[in-house]
Amino acid sequence: MCLLNNSYVCIPGSVKNAAGKPHSFALEGDVFMWKGNEFPFKPARWLPHANLTFEELDRIRNIRREDMEYTNENGYSVRVVHDPTLLMVLDVFHRIYLSDVNNTRLTMIFPNQWPGAYQAIAEMVNRCNVSCRNVHAFAMDEWADEDGNVAPLTYGAGLGYSFRNHFYGKIREDLRPDVEQWHVFTNENKGTDVYSSIIEEIGDGGADVIYTATGWPGHTAFIDPGAPEFQAGSLEEFCKLGSRLTTETPLTICENSLLPPMGASGDVWAVPPRAVTIGPRDIVNARERFEVHSFVNADGSSWQRMISRLELYGPISMECPASILRLGRGICYVSEAIARPFGSWQNGQPDWTL
Repeated sequence: MCLLNNSYVCIPGSVKNAAGKPHSFALEGDVFMWKGNEFPFKPARWLPHANLTFEELDRIRNIRREDMEYTNENGYSVRVVHDPTLLMVLDVFHRIYLSDVNNTRLTMIFPNQWPGAYQAIAEMVNRCNVSCRNVHAFAMDEWADEDGNVAPLTYGAGLGYSFRNHFYGKIREDLRPDVEQWHVFTNENKGTDVYSSIIEEIGDGGADVIYTATGWPGHTAFIDPGAPEFQAGSLEEFCKLGSRLTTETPLTICENSLLPPMGASGDVWAVPPRAVTIGPRDIVNARERFEVHSFVNADGSSWQRMISRLELYGPISMECPASILRLGRGICYVSEAIARPFGSWQNGQPDWTL
C-alpha cells in the first residue's frame, strides 16, 4: 500500500478476492472506498459498519463454513446446523418442562412473530401435560404509530397479537398460567425503562434466557443502529439503556415488508414507523442468550447472510447492536443455508448453480 495524493492506495493485485482476482481500494477520510475493476464506490454512510475497511468486510464476507464455529471467552458459541428453529423449539420446551418438575420460576424473552415454532412448543406442552404455571414470557417488542401509540392486541400484524394467540392461546387451558404472565408492550408500560424494570423484578435481575435473531440492519428486537433513542457515548453506556419507544431505521422497515405479516411483497407503506422494544440492558442482564440465524428464501437468496457474519465475526459495537449478545453466555445456531458461500452474477446466474 502506498500514499498517493494524500490517499492510501492498494497496489493492484496485492489483495485478492475469494476467486483469486485482484482488488484495489483507497482510503478517503475514514472510509475505505471499493476500487473494483468495473465500478468504484463506498457503502452508504447510514449502513451499519459503513466505516469498516474493505479488507475487514471482505474477511467477514468470505469466512468459510469450516471456520465459522467457535466459543469465545464469555461462553458465547456459534454452531452450524441444518435447522436452528427446531433446536429453539426443543430448548424452550425443555426449560418449561424443568420449571414444572423442579417447581421453579422461568423468565424468558421471545422474538415475534414465530407462529410455527410457538404452536409446536404449545403442542409439545399439551401432549406431555407440562404445566406452564411458573413461566413468565415476555414479547421483546411491538409496533407503534408515528405518535408513539402502541399497537393494540387486536392488530392482526401485531407482535403481541401473535405472541398471545399463536403461543399462549395454543396451550391447553388447564396447563397455561394467567394471561398476564405472557407479557406484552402496551401504552401503559411503554415508558422508558418500565418494561425492563418489570423483567428485572420478575426475573430476579434479568431474564433466564432471551431468544432472538438478528435483523437486516444488525438489530436485535428493535434496537436499531443509529436510532436517536439509542444514542450513547460508549458501548458501556449503550449496554445500560433499557426499554423504550424508538424510531425504526429504513432497513428495518424494508426487512419487515418482506415478512408474511406485512404481506411479504415489499409493501413498506404497511410497516408502522415506530416501535417499543426491550433495550441493550435486557440482553446484557439475561443469564443466557439463544440466537437463530436461518432466514433464507426458497431460491437460496437471503438478506441475513451478510449481517449474520457481521454480527458474529465483526467488532462488538453499537454499529451492530446484536453483536452485544457475544458479551455473555449463549449460543447462536446458524443454518447451513446461511453458512453457504456468497455468489456473484458475473456469469448471469448465481455461482453456486454453475
